[in-house]
Amino acid sequence: MARQKGIIKLKGTIGDITFYKTQDGHLAREKGGIDASRIKSDPAFQRTRENGSEFGRAGKAGKLLRTALRPLLLNSADGRMVSRLTQRMVKVIQADLVSERGLRNVIDGEAELLFGFEFNIRGKLGTSLFAPYVASIDRAAGEVKVDIASFVPGNMIAAPSGTTHFKIISGGAEVDFEAETFVVATSETPIMPWDSTPTAVISQTNVVTANSTKPLFLALGVEFYQEINGQMYSLKNGAFNPLSMAAVDSGV
Repeated sequence: MARQKGIIKLKGTIGDITFYKTQDGHLAREKGGIDASRIKSDPAFQRTRENGSEFGRAGKAGKLLRTALRPLLLNSADGRMVSRLTQRMVKVIQADLVSERGLRNVIDGEAELLFGFEFNIRGKLGTSLFAPYVASIDRAAGEVKVDIASFVPGNMIAAPSGTTHFKIISGGAEVDFEAETFVVATSETPIMPWDSTPTAVISQTNVVTANSTKPLFLALGVEFYQEINGQMYSLKNGAFNPLSMAAVDSGV
């Protein structure tokens, strides 16, 4: 891989060189590699096929989880979140101690490895929200909850420059990775001033299917706003809004 320099940036293929644009700038690389048909059939590439199968399964699982949490991710995700989540899903699948290599999956893996995943690397929950909270999952009742005692926003929330207001958001998701379906519920506080006035107690209960045997997830985040002439605007288009996986229950 080489970086393109100069005024004119190329895209496409010239000879054996492919030119393309990424978040890291305009790059170029030489075409090459092994013929795809050989990878699909040659016994020497059995491990490659197994890794590819599991990586594809991780990508599909990550997409399903992102879709379930989409109402929260609209304002709380960075440009590399998809690839980072896929990498974490690969670790979940690799923790499967039951299935054969190449057939390992999320259900038999360790979904709890998604705990603490930051959907926005530019604004992490742990460095934004310092108010103590209790995240809990009541599988029998189908309740995915977060409780936050009263706190002073100016002291307990590290907000980006320009912030005047904020709100707390959360979401509970029940995800069936085999059937590729989900049930999701979300909650949010009113938009509150980021000042020295203590908040009320915050309790958010997101209801999913009672007695579910599927993996359950709780995402918790903060959205920042700026008030201009009486109107609320998402601060910097949500670039620094944190959203983190606050609780995971992999199921039974």
